[in-house]
Amino acid sequence: MKKLAIISLLISLLFPACQAQKDNVIAPDDANLVYTGRVSFKTPGMVKFTYPGVQIHAVFTGTSVAMKMKPGSGFYMIELDDQKPFKVESTKTEPLVSIAKGLAQGEHRLTITSCDEGIILKPEFYGLVLDEGAKLSRKPELPTRRMEFIGNSITCALGIEDFSKDHKNATPATQNAYYSFAAQTARNLNSQFMLVSRSGIGVYRNTGGKKEGDKNNMQAYYPNTLFDMSATAEKWDFKSYVPDVVCINLGTNDTTYPAYDLNLLTNAFVNFVHTIRGNYPKAKIVLLSGTMRKGKLLADLKLSLANAMEKLKAEGENNVYRFDFTPADGSLGYGSFQHPSLKQHTKMAEELTPFLKNLMNW
Repeated sequence: MKKLAIISLLISLLFPACQAQKDNVIAPDDANLVYTGRVSFKTPGMVKFTYPGVQIHAVFTGTSVAMKMKPGSGFYMIELDDQKPFKVESTKTEPLVSIAKGLAQGEHRLTITSCDEGIILKPEFYGLVLDEGAKLSRKPELPTRRMEFIGNSITCALGIEDFSKDHKNATPATQNAYYSFAAQTARNLNSQFMLVSRSGIGVYRNTGGKKEGDKNNMQAYYPNTLFDMSATAEKWDFKSYVPDVVCINLGTNDTTYPAYDLNLLTNAFVNFVHTIRGNYPKAKIVLLSGTMRKGKLLADLKLSLANAMEKLKAEGENNVYRFDFTPADGSLGYGSFQHPSLKQHTKMAEELTPFLKNLMNW
């Protein structure tokens, strides 16, 4: 008997998985998982995304939930039932990211929002992990209103959580698209949102780009699912998410240095609006400015936007609008490299919300 007990002990030590609870993995393509934002299902067994603000929505049973990710897939904001939103990190070593344990039995609502740009980290989502026997109980119900925000580092909320003294800590840890003016505005208006944004991008030239323009500007990337300009780049299905309103906050990087061409910038805005209109015939389109420009650069940007509006209206495009944010003056602090702070983003949302509410009759 003693020998048998020793053998049993050795088996349990060598094969602990035999006694452990098996992972109950909900596949990323499960019909009851709902995504908001540009995601790719091209690779079996995973979902990829590179733009910030991608959301994963679920309603599940059980007492715990985690997500399986490629290690080092960045930071995520979690909305769970009526709890205060909190942040979790996909570390560089662990594929399992714990979200919650010890929940009450019953049904739970979950929304996961990617905080940072995935162009560097290249996130991969492999599914949710629930208690053994737990499940996704139903498909989540999302707001019927839909918004799309196209922009640069401002829309990405670059450095919004950089509280360092020199404000030069622009890392994934200090970026949080959940608190961007775009996401806050959408929540204010009870709307879904999609961010198509990238730091340093412009509508005709990127930061430090050529006066005559850069080939790989936002217009070039916009048709693709991921921030990818390779020959095999996956094309986005514009019918899969049709917004009621599209807000474009570009031009800051186009006017970063004195070597820019206002006519080229104006024509780029006109051409981009044509592209968006071709994808969304009924959507209202709003051209935004702010909040990092001031003086001549701001005046030039506004002039370019005004000229673009005139050209569009002359062509018969009457469903395009303008909105200018109040330029940042430092009174609300700064994020990384004088980008808008969290307080500044909140102010931007407070300014944009009533404008869109009136425009959309929401």
